[in-house]
Amino acid sequence: MTSRRQAILATTALFAAARAAAPRGAFAQGATTPEVRRAKLGYIALTDSAPLIIAKEKGFFAKHGMPDVEVDKQASWGAVRDNLVLGGGSGGIDGAHILTPMPYLIHTGRITQNNQAVPMALLARLNTNGQAISVANKHKPAGATLDASALKRVFNSDTKIAMTFRGGTHDLWIRYWLAAGGINPDTDVQTIVVPPPQMVANMRVGTMDAFCVGEPWNAQLVNQNLGYTACVTGEIWRDHPEKSLAMRGDWVATNPRAAEAITAATIEAARWCDEPGNKVEMCNILGRRAWFNVPPADIIGRSQGTIVYGDGRTVENSPLLMKYFRDHASYPFPTHDLWFLTENIRWGVLTPNTDTAALVAQVNKQDIWRAAAARAGVPNGETPATNSRGLETFFDGKVFDPANPAAWLESQPIKRLAGV
Repeated sequence: MTSRRQAILATTALFAAARAAAPRGAFAQGATTPEVRRAKLGYIALTDSAPLIIAKEKGFFAKHGMPDVEVDKQASWGAVRDNLVLGGGSGGIDGAHILTPMPYLIHTGRITQNNQAVPMALLARLNTNGQAISVANKHKPAGATLDASALKRVFNSDTKIAMTFRGGTHDLWIRYWLAAGGINPDTDVQTIVVPPPQMVANMRVGTMDAFCVGEPWNAQLVNQNLGYTACVTGEIWRDHPEKSLAMRGDWVATNPRAAEAITAATIEAARWCDEPGNKVEMCNILGRRAWFNVPPADIIGRSQGTIVYGDGRTVENSPLLMKYFRDHASYPFPTHDLWFLTENIRWGVLTPNTDTAALVAQVNKQDIWRAAAARAGVPNGETPATNSRGLETFFDGKVFDPANPAAWLESQPIKRLAGV
């Protein structure tokens, strides 16, 4: 009971600190003109970068006083990290479309050279759902879908499972899927890092057995008959958070109105992307050489909710399609950040004594999101009334209670806690 009471108090403190940490003063004064007109934002060629690309293409950044925002393609998540450490003034970037845990891992110095801690600010979520776990055709006879246990008899220590960044969302989804099926991702198989745009090419030459990545690469794999989709990640955790918009903390502290303007433009773009009538245009834009350089046909199906799994299953009008704003997809719920930190403790990326409540309070800027939503004209009814969605239920029946993350860790039979 004591540990649960402490967890509840810690979570309460998390929300209070998060509210206090956001720079409210600048907004209360009524000043809205951004301090600067430009910022450098990075993105990876994944469908969930759409809000940033559409904000640029449709003039939403310019509308909110940021006409010179650059949205630059990055080669890998490692490049995103390194360019954020450099910063826009030194040839890098000021912010990015990013795997949700990465701002925290940069903020703590956990993934930077010489463990250099670079303060970060997470301003918005860019999407929910929209990732998938793909398996090579040679393993199709095993019949693995959401239940990975069928692969236990064909996977071994030479099996290579690809994800996009250690401790990132794709790493956590595929680890969750494997572990739920009784496969230890640290001892039963090999996990490797491959940048998203290189996933299909690597599967073609046979260097991997399965991977987890965002779209359009899973759909492209199926379209090229190189593998199949075992499951989409919304089946693991319905409407799960995925990518975020994050910026360097010093940039946000120096330019709070510009940070609000960038967030407002991103929110407007997210709402535009969710409109069914805009989906074809969105996919045509993303497919251009300047952005993804892929056939729009590889993007459109799953963006509209049609999932061709490649193993005989097809789902039309799936509720698990990528969402950008609908159902509070854009809101950076602190409790979701807490889940990612807890999973990174589970797999040894962070230590068990990590003060997760303090970290979320430092990095999560939900108040900037709320100010930006008001600036973007979002009706009050479309903004969440609270800072948590409450209990989160996963496909294997496990429930994450934000008030008691320790219980989540205790419930997982397969884990690797650092130092244990």
